[in-house]
Amino acid sequence: VQLVESGGGSVQPGESLRLSCAASGFAFSSAAMGWFRQAPGKERELVAVVTGSGGATDYADSVKGRFTISRDNAKNTVYLQMNSLKPEDTALYLCARGRRLLYMPRRKSEYADWGQGTQVTVSS
Repeated sequence: VQLVESGGGSVQPGESLRLSCAASGFAFSSAAMGWFRQAPGKERELVAVVTGSGGATDYADSVKGRFTISRDNAKNTVYLQMNSLKPEDTALYLCARGRRLLYMPRRKSEYADWGQGTQVTVSS
């Protein structure tokens, strides 16, 4: 299994970024996928999750209305569109593969594999 994130960077408050996670080594459309983030000194937290088909999603309250998770099963890629970014969104963003048969995993323990992450920094 390989998960490779890209698209991070440094932006100003109010700007947007689109993260991508290219997946390989497993049946992509069968797995729920999640985006997590971890800021220095803080716990890793779930940002967004999408089911295998892409038909259902869920978000952390802190990003609802600003972030959108989506997936392209033909390209084995999951995305995170981040709009209206705030300084508190600064973190390492990681994508993860949900454990087999879990519809919409929300806990870290419910994820089997992780990428290395891509850094997002929001600062004026």
